[in-house]
Amino acid sequence: MYKNAVVFPGQGSQSVGMLADIISEYSVAKETLQQADEVLGFKLSDLILNGPAEELNSTNNTQPALVAVEVATWRALNGAIKADVMAGHSLGEYSALVCAGALSFKDALLLVRRRGELMQKAVPNGVGAMAAILGMEDEKVEAVCLDCAQGQVVQAANYNSPGQLVIAGNKEAVERAVVACKEAGAKRAMLLPVSGPFHSALMEPAAVEFKSYLADFEINNPSIPVLQNATNTFEQDAQQIRENLVKQIASPVRWTQSVLQLADNGVENLIEVGPGKVLTGLNKRIAKQLNSQTVHSVESLQAV
Repeated sequence: MYKNAVVFPGQGSQSVGMLADIISEYSVAKETLQQADEVLGFKLSDLILNGPAEELNSTNNTQPALVAVEVATWRALNGAIKADVMAGHSLGEYSALVCAGALSFKDALLLVRRRGELMQKAVPNGVGAMAAILGMEDEKVEAVCLDCAQGQVVQAANYNSPGQLVIAGNKEAVERAVVACKEAGAKRAMLLPVSGPFHSALMEPAAVEFKSYLADFEINNPSIPVLQNATNTFEQDAQQIRENLVKQIASPVRWTQSVLQLADNGVENLIEVGPGKVLTGLNKRIAKQLNSQTVHSVESLQAV
């Protein structure tokens, strides 16, 4: 049984200047970003702190940027939080694996940079899309997707919280599903400004290429269990973690189920480490009984 779960947000939580106060206040955080610059061979830290936003929001930059600031914040905490288990939303799982000791920081940066590139190129611009469906039961959205596929791909990609589901697939199929969801009573159904149909079957080519790239990297058994997206299981076995990272690319992120899994295993406190408060908002909707807090500024870090 676990008590404290530390969770890390994924793509969509980034913004220019994120966690700037922690980076300037804590030398270990600043050093972490300098390390990222050296590993990647360009000034990622400058992009994080100063933008431009368009460049930061490019998937191949967003992914290492979020891992860098999340690991930097965890290091700045310096053991102030005892984590019994860790998890991350999609990309955030890499931060969890670094902080749990399964991946080195250097390797995680190289992996997510490549992951971002492969996800970006898996589907040509304009071919895929994602949409958020709000205020509709998951099963009804899934049924609409089946009806609207018509030989193409459209499926649930992110189960973010009850009544908040993201779908992904071929653009035309996603557009059909948006219209059908509105007609079926969704409060809102809207296309998202993203560059690809992430966490859908269309990402399978990226998963295949990523598997061969990942083969050259060492993964260790983590010292803290990590609840992985693809299987919603607590993992401490390096080989299983490797397989799940490949599977994750073209599989839905079942965040609702992950939070319920944490609650079912005794978790009382959910601590979101990283920019924004996206997961904390979702967590409160999924399991109101859990204590949720964020560490995304000097003030919140010192309050832990």
